[in-house]
Amino acid sequence: MDFLAEGSADTALSDSQCVTLVDALIDRLSAGGPLRRVLIIPPDYTRRHSGAGALTVALWNRLHPATHVDILPALGTHRMMPDADIAEMFPGIPRERFFEHDWRRGVVTLGEIPGSVFREASEGRVDYPATVQVNRMLVEGGYDRIISVGQLVPHEVVGIANHSKNVFIGVGGADLIGKSHYLGAVFGMERIMGRAKTPVRDVLDYAGRVLAPHLPLVYLLTVRSHDAEGRLVTRGLFAGDDTGCFERGAALSRRVNLDRLDRAPATVVVWLDPREYRSTWLGNKAIYRTRMAVADGGRLIVLAPGVREFGEQPGIDKLIRQYGYRGTPAILEAVRTQADLAGNLAAAAHLIHGSSEGRFSITYCPGGLTCAEIEQVGYEYGDLAEMEQWYNVKDLRPGWNSLPGGEVFFVSNPGLGLWGTPDRLGD
Repeated sequence: MDFLAEGSADTALSDSQCVTLVDALIDRLSAGGPLRRVLIIPPDYTRRHSGAGALTVALWNRLHPATHVDILPALGTHRMMPDADIAEMFPGIPRERFFEHDWRRGVVTLGEIPGSVFREASEGRVDYPATVQVNRMLVEGGYDRIISVGQLVPHEVVGIANHSKNVFIGVGGADLIGKSHYLGAVFGMERIMGRAKTPVRDVLDYAGRVLAPHLPLVYLLTVRSHDAEGRLVTRGLFAGDDTGCFERGAALSRRVNLDRLDRAPATVVVWLDPREYRSTWLGNKAIYRTRMAVADGGRLIVLAPGVREFGEQPGIDKLIRQYGYRGTPAILEAVRTQADLAGNLAAAAHLIHGSSEGRFSITYCPGGLTCAEIEQVGYEYGDLAEMEQWYNVKDLRPGWNSLPGGEVFFVSNPGLGLWGTPDRLGD
């Protein structure tokens, strides 16, 4: 059932309008029964531009103190948000209301997705079953409603992020996290990104439809993009308890978040905000979201002052250092022959995603990794200070820029869109 469907490509919802829509949502939910206990699942700080922080605060302000409210950020495999990030993203909500998702030990099992579902979704590329787990709070917390809040935006694994992904991956368990990511990688991310119907989406929706219909889930989803003045605005707000809200919101996301270039740039420069991107695990959005734009034989330059590690977890960091971003054939062979990588398919998928497959070069300019470390994993190294002399992000504007060394295409935040030529974007 749809509870909200507001927005268009030309809409710019104000903060007060969003609060009014949140109030309307709570009124609809309250009409179905008292809201004594509510769990909110927002994204973490890596999605701070999603608008979900303000929506979570609006939900808190409307529900508290009459309703007991807990908040469980959808960390997936990311580390817990520091207190300063929580305070910035969710101002006014007491710290003690936030709980940390433990994707290894803090989950309970809902059931299993059969291998036949993966086989059909992947066109025969994989046929393993997957155990579906969610944070035990969803099952044991006695909540009247579980409100999953997030942004619909192009995504390298699922096609368009959020909805069931926020639940079964964001607060899910290791088995489905790894196998869903690997499914997307072997199917081919260029066939997935920016599309609403994908193999991974089919698998996650199966989990929701077959294994979790008893969970009182409600999805509250934003669509955001920049306006003509470069300001980030909310184009749409969608809410519901089935897939309808996702489908309507995803159609709008595809209209406003796909940046179609009339030609493929030979040089793309991407800036990674150090407050948000501290590892290649996150920072490789610079590669994922621009790979369908970069010309064959072109160059991608990643300015990454905050990047100081490869993986968010020590074990994954070790695997990235060991196997590197060497391309799909090398990683498929390693998964076939090496038990450590076969046992962490999420890391294997990430290594596939982070390679250009030899089609263009990737120059990483990190603030906290050495030249030897960057070259060890298969990238070219760029000195950050030197590169920032050539590409001063304060002077560059998003899109095409003419510089003394030639024309470059600049992306100021890869997490907010997907760039490519129409043929590569599936138009």
